[in-house]
Amino acid sequence: MTDNQMQKYIQGQRMYDLCERIFPLNRSITGNDVRETFRILQAENPDIEIILQEVPSGTQVLDWVVPDEWNCSEAYLLDPDGNKVVDMKDRNLHVLGYSVPVDQEIGLEELKEHLYSLPDQPDLFPYVTSYYSRRWGFSLTHNQLLALKPGKYHAVIRSTLEPGSMTYGEMLLPGKSEEEILLTSYTCHPSMANNECSGPALMTSLARFLKDLPERRYTYRLVLAPETIGAITYISRNLEHLRKYVKAAFNLTCVGDDRTYSLIHSRYADTYADRLLTAALKSRTDQFDEYPYTKRGSDERQYQAPGVDIPMVCFCRSKYHIYPEYHTSADDLSIISPQGLQGAYDVMSTVIRLAECNRKYKVTTLCEPQLGKRGLVPTMSSKETYQQTLALKDLLAYADGRNDLIKISEIIEQPVDVLIPLVKKLLDCGLFETVE
Repeated sequence: MTDNQMQKYIQGQRMYDLCERIFPLNRSITGNDVRETFRILQAENPDIEIILQEVPSGTQVLDWVVPDEWNCSEAYLLDPDGNKVVDMKDRNLHVLGYSVPVDQEIGLEELKEHLYSLPDQPDLFPYVTSYYSRRWGFSLTHNQLLALKPGKYHAVIRSTLEPGSMTYGEMLLPGKSEEEILLTSYTCHPSMANNECSGPALMTSLARFLKDLPERRYTYRLVLAPETIGAITYISRNLEHLRKYVKAAFNLTCVGDDRTYSLIHSRYADTYADRLLTAALKSRTDQFDEYPYTKRGSDERQYQAPGVDIPMVCFCRSKYHIYPEYHTSADDLSIISPQGLQGAYDVMSTVIRLAECNRKYKVTTLCEPQLGKRGLVPTMSSKETYQQTLALKDLLAYADGRNDLIKISEIIEQPVDVLIPLVKKLLDCGLFETVE
C-alpha cells in the first residue's frame, strides 16, 4: 500500500468511525440528541469552531413555524402476553418521530391505526415522522404486523413536546475573497447511516481539508441544519448575504455507500456549481448518474426555490429515494463503508481544488515554450514521451485567455485532476498568467 493509499484508508476509516458514533443518537429536527451530535462533531475538529444557533419554538420562518422541541427517552409496545413487540432501545426508528407521550392499553384493531410497516419490504421497517401534526405510533416489519394476535396491547412512549428550540450550526473558513462556496448537509435523521450519518461525517473531513489548505481563494461556509425547516430558517436569516456572496453551493447527502455517484442538477442545470461538480465527477469516474431538478428531494428544494435562487446542486453516492434501503431499517452501518465515504471525499475535495484554481489562463510566450529547460518534459524525445506530455501541450495550446480550466478540460478531453497540478507548475515557472 502506497503512502497515498494509506492516507486515504485512514481518512475513510475516520469518517466511518464518526458515523458509528453518531448512528445511535435519536436525532430529529429538534432535541438534545441533535446537540449531542454537534458536540461529537466539534470534538473531531476542536480547532474549527462550529457556531451554533438556537431558534426558539414558535419562530416564524417564511411560510413555516419552528415546532416545539421533541425529546424521547423510551418507547416500546407489549403484546397481550407481555412480550415486547418493538423497543426503541433496539432501534430508534421503531418510534414514530415526534410521537406524543402515551401509556395506555389498546385493542389490536385500534392499535393498527398507530402502526407503520412496508408491505413491499416485509422484513424491514420504515422511518416515519409527524413533525407538524400531533400523533403517536410505532414502526415494525410487515411480517411482525401480520403476526400480531388479538388482545390488549400496552403502548408506552415517554416523550416530551414542549417549547424549546431548534439547533443548527455552521463553520466559516475565510479566504482571500468575500465570494463564498457553500456546503450543506443535515443533522435530523435518527439511526440511519447513509441518510444521514454520512453527510455530517463528510462535512467534518472537508472542514479539515479546507483548514489545511495553504491559502484559500474563496471563503467557505459549511452549514449543518435539520432538513427542510432548518434550511428554510437559515435562508430566512441569511438570504441577502447568500444572494450577494455565494458563487456555488453543494448539498451533500447519502454519501457513504460505494455503488455509484449521483448529481442532482440545479433548476436549469446552468450554474457554476453544475459545472464544478460535473467536471469533478468526470475526473473521478467514467460513469455517474445525473438527475434533473424535477427529481430533487433534499435541501436543494429550498436553496434553489424561485426567488431564493442560490446556485446549488446536490451530490450523493446512491441517490435518496433510489437505493432500496432508503428510509428503512436496512439503512444501517453495513451499507456504508470507509471506501464509499472516501470516494465522496475525493469528489468534493476535487470540486474545492478546482474552484480554487479555475480561471482563464493565458500563456506568456509566443509559439510553444521551451519546456525541457524548465524541467516540465523529458529532455530526450520519443513516441512515448510525446504521449506522456500531450495533456501539458494541449493545455498550453488552449490557454489563450478565452477558456477557463473546466472548458479546456472539455476541449482536450483531459480530467481536471490531471490539469490542476499542471496549472500550478506553469504558474510557478511563469508560463501562465491569469486573465480576470
